[in-house]
Amino acid sequence: MDLCPSVKNIILLDSEGKRIAAKYYSDDWPTNNAKLAFEKVVFTKTQKTNARTEAEITMFENHIVVYKFVQDLHFYVTGGENENEVILATVLQGFFDAVDILLRGHVEKREALENLDLILLCIDEIVDGGIVLETDANTIASKVASHSLDSGAPLSEQTISQALATAREHLTRSLLK
Repeated sequence: MDLCPSVKNIILLDSEGKRIAAKYYSDDWPTNNAKLAFEKVVFTKTQKTNARTEAEITMFENHIVVYKFVQDLHFYVTGGENENEVILATVLQGFFDAVDILLRGHVEKREALENLDLILLCIDEIVDGGIVLETDANTIASKVASHSLDSGAPLSEQTISQALATAREHLTRSLLK
């Protein structure tokens, strides 16, 4: 168990530090109030940094926190003080890229809230009980998409319906401009 890469939590906050999605895999924060306090302090410590192009790493209360900001979303992955920062950064990048794929490039708070089920499934595909299972964004996104698709429709029709939904979305946005 000690040899497996692990994380203590994965957190997604908005630009005000409010929780959108979070999964904790450690008893370091036993109550919801402790979790919210940790999120608030980490957000406060990191909000002034420029973590938009690459992931940033910081040490906080004997935890390594890797984070990245995109639009009005703040992605965080926390590990123990002895965890490998590169692995935590890979988990963070896999999480972000999978969310980007699932939200069709519209990584923003409104889309995240509308597709919260996909984001939570995404976290579940990446980590199970704190153990890192998968970091490849395409694999994560395809597993999440297969969970969320209508199981009664054939695979070929699902792919076509997804393509039509994307085309309809782009057409609607272009007409509204």
